[in-house]
Amino acid sequence: MSAISEIRVLIADDHPIFRKGLRSTIEADSRLKVVAEAEDGDAALQQIEAFNPEVVVLDMEMPNKDGFEVMRTIAKRKLSVAVIFLTMYKDERFFNAALDLGVMGYVLKDSAVNDIVVSIKAVAAGQNFISPQLSTYLLSRRARAASLIEQKPSLKNLTPAERQVLRLISANRTNKEIANELYISIRTVEKHRANVCEKLELHGSHALLSFALEHKSELS
Repeated sequence: MSAISEIRVLIADDHPIFRKGLRSTIEADSRLKVVAEAEDGDAALQQIEAFNPEVVVLDMEMPNKDGFEVMRTIAKRKLSVAVIFLTMYKDERFFNAALDLGVMGYVLKDSAVNDIVVSIKAVAAGQNFISPQLSTYLLSRRARAASLIEQKPSLKNLTPAERQVLRLISANRTNKEIANELYISIRTVEKHRANVCEKLELHGSHALLSFALEHKSELS
C-alpha cells in the first residue's frame, strides 16, 4: 500500500472490553483512526465494505464467521484491505494457515497492547508483522521453504507467472478461479500448469495438486 497520512482501522472482536482497550491504544497514536467496530465475522465483512478501512484487526475466533472464514471472503471478494489476526494461541498450524491465506499481521492478544500500533503501521505500509514471540515459527517456515528448494531445485526455474499459478493451486483454486484472479485465459492457466509439471517432473492427473497442497506453506 502507498504511504497515507491517516490509517483507517476496523476492529473485529467479540469481547467489548477488549475492543475498548484496543481502541484506546490505537487511537492514542494521532495517525490511526478507528472507523468502526464489529463483534462477529458477518458484521466485520459488512463494516469493511461500508467503511473501506486500510487495516482490519481481526480476532481469529468470533461468532458467525471466524477470522479464517472472514479472510477467505475478503480474498474472494477482492477487498483491498490489510488484515492483522489477533489470537490467544501460540500454535504453528494456525500461524501457517493465516499466512497462507494472505494475512499480513499476526499478533498475540497478550502482547497486543505493545504490538498493535506498530503492526498496523507495518501492514498499512505493505509489510508483514509477526509478534516477536512467534519469530521461531517464521524461521521454521523459511527453513522448510529452503529445504524444498534443495529437494526440488527446478523450482528456481519457474517463471513468476508459473510460481503464482502454483501458489493458487496450493490454495485449491480451480483453473477458472485462477484465470479470473490473474486476468488471464483458462487456456493460459492450463499452459502454466503443464510447464510447472514438466519442470518439476510431476506425472499423473493429480500429481501437481498433491504437490501443491503438501507444500502449501513453503510455496506461499
